Formats: sequence, C-alpha cells, structure tokens
Amino acid sequence: MHPRLAPALQVSQWFNTEHALSLESLRGKVIVLSAFQMLCPACVHHSVPQLQRIFDLFDPQDVAVLGLHTVFENHAQMQPTALAGFIAQHQLSMPIAVDTPDGQAGLPLTMRAYQMQGTPSFMLIDKNGLLRMHRFGQKDDLSIGAAIGQLLSEVAEGR
Repeated sequence: MHPRLAPALQVSQWFNTEHALSLESLRGKVIVLSAFQMLCPACVHHSVPQLQRIFDLFDPQDVAVLGLHTVFENHAQMQPTALAGFIAQHQLSMPIAVDTPDGQAGLPLTMRAYQMQGTPSFMLIDKNGLLRMHRFGQKDDLSIGAAIGQLLSEVAEGR
C-alpha cells in the first residue's frame, strides 16, 4: 500500500472523551483506528478487546487509540444509546466515535472515505497523518504491536 493522507473522520458523536477529536489534532502521534459494529462477533470477541489492550498498553502521549462504531446494517438496533450500554458493559475506556450515517441506510461517511470492506477494519496512521496500514478482518496482537513500534520509531516531519 502506498501511504496517503488519511481521510478525516466524519463523526456524529463521541464517547469517552470530553471533546471531539480529529486526526489533525492528533498529528505527531501514531493513531490506531479500529472500526467495529456491536453485532459483529469478530468485533465483540477479538477487535474491541484488542483495541482496549492497545489503549491500556501504550502511552497516550505517543499513541492515540480510537474506536469507530460504523453501522452499515441493522441500523435500527445499533443506535448511540445501545452503543453507550455496550461501552459500559465491556468497560471500554478509549475514545469511541460514531461514524456519521449517510442518511439513506447506506455506508456511513468515514467507512466510505476509507473504502472499508466491513468490520472489523483496522487502520494505522503515522505521526505525519499518513495511512500506513488498512486491514479488514482480525489481526494478531504481535503483528500489530510490531507495526505500532515501527511507526513510533519514525521521526515526524518538522520535529
């Protein structure tokens, strides 16, 4: 994959943060972005717990960890009020964004901008805002940790 500037997040609501976050505001950090749905078994059993482990392990001064709840099916069941219950039930503490719906029960806007194939989807964005990894499906902890470590070792432009 040839690195390109990561598309902006298009978010209708945030959880676990006092203010809205943007990729621009997180420049200088490695950004871990994981898209999930509450009704996706692989998300619930693998990617969401993995994201929480990454959030707990890395220093937030160096690595920003963001969940993205992106609903492309079962829209009626996966409203933000249900997501709030899911977050509490699973004791999630990382910032979680709600991907902005397209208003026609189609692909949400961030999912569309990243050309995601579904959930779970995992993205790594380097300190300069370049999308360096974009994967659909599960990814093991060791390979993700190694990729984050590699990006942390790189020097950000202008620093």
